[in-house]
Amino acid sequence: AKGRGVIAEKIISLARKNGIPIKEDPGLVQILSTLDIDEQIPPVLYKAVAEILAFVYGLNEKRRGEKFS
Repeated sequence: AKGRGVIAEKIISLARKNGIPIKEDPGLVQILSTLDIDEQIPPVLYKAVAEILAFVYGLNEKRRGEKFS
């Protein structure tokens, strides 16, 4: 999701209500906010985005494991 101001606040509020972790990284936010939703990620951000995706996949696996235990 992408948003600024009130929309960003709503996204953050919804994430908190649903137990979704929030990581604050102003530098990354500044760079990502210049991109359109369907725009390619520049190579300089590959590592940061890979770390985010790995974290999200890890959360998904953990939640799947909790459903079946």
